[in-house]
Amino acid sequence: MKIELLVASMHANPEQLFKKMNLSSDAIIINQCDTCAYKTYSFQGHTIHFYSMNEKGVGLSRNNALLRASHTISLFSDSDIEYYDDYQEKVIQEFNAHPKADMILFNFDVIQSRQTYHTECFHKVSFYNCGRYPTFSFAIRTKKMHANNLTFSLLFGGGAKYSNGEDSLFLQSCLRAKLKIYASPICLGKEDATPSTWFHGYTKKFFIDRGVLYHFLYGKMAKLFGFRFIYKHKKTLCETIPAKEAFQFLCQGINIGKKEK
Repeated sequence: MKIELLVASMHANPEQLFKKMNLSSDAIIINQCDTCAYKTYSFQGHTIHFYSMNEKGVGLSRNNALLRASHTISLFSDSDIEYYDDYQEKVIQEFNAHPKADMILFNFDVIQSRQTYHTECFHKVSFYNCGRYPTFSFAIRTKKMHANNLTFSLLFGGGAKYSNGEDSLFLQSCLRAKLKIYASPICLGKEDATPSTWFHGYTKKFFIDRGVLYHFLYGKMAKLFGFRFIYKHKKTLCETIPAKEAFQFLCQGINIGKKEK
């Protein structure tokens, strides 16, 4: 079993990035920048394929990486992740311990204000609890991913039309393809809390974009899940925009989402 990191980055210096991320496995890095180039590097005995591409959108970068993936397990990542020394061994051990798992979502150390999940015990992931895991937690059997033509949405995520949600949509696609997905308490590394490329506060656009996403995720149940989301987190979300108005914006986004299909 071999692990391959699939990394989305922007304007990165190759050698500096390898050291910063503490890479100890093979990797494919898609680097958004102003030029187009390809180079293979050797780092600590591992092969790093480094693609510089003049493009925009994190979903596009992830798709360019996953289409080139060739190892047993593809481990998605971002350039602001620093891996612990034994991450490759931990991933292999967890898949060996759970041979029926097609995909495992791992823990990472993240500052509390950015934490959307923390897995305490190994459990199955379903449609109802798949909306909180970031892409850098994903490890998937590459053959399963390719056999089911799984890719990331180009409508959502940093650099795309709508702010975020490409991770949740990808997980949903995996569930629809009947992949067996589990969340693991094993921690692989930590996130460097760099400024977000898409989050600029709980603005009108934030709630509209969330509505578009919820239409794609939940269909006819979008308003119900949107209502639950706003009123469950209104102390955080609605300091500037009142909850009632925020819900109206979210519903506006749901209607926009219907026209996107």
